[in-house]
Amino acid sequence: MDIAYAAEAGKQVAQAAQSVPIDGKVIIRAAALLGAGICMGCGAIGPGIGEGIVGGSACEGIARQPELQGVLTRTMLIADAITETTGIYALVISLLLIFVVS
Repeated sequence: MDIAYAAEAGKQVAQAAQSVPIDGKVIIRAAALLGAGICMGCGAIGPGIGEGIVGGSACEGIARQPELQGVLTRTMLIADAITETTGIYALVISLLLIFVVS
């Protein structure tokens, strides 16, 4: 039953693909959307890892020297803000690919 359903779905996809004309604009649009997804995927990994490392190190520092909590927290927040700029740049490039490239 599942094999027959998959074969029928494959036929429907093939018929739909034949009815849609693929020209240069469609290929460029598809490449832009794929690039935007890859850009955000790769651009979000680095800041996520970096902020985790910074937060963990700050927690360890505060646990070792609680009297420096204010200084360590301020330094951690500045480091997180700097780390997050990479993710924001990736977001800007992704939005440009989605809305500007046509």
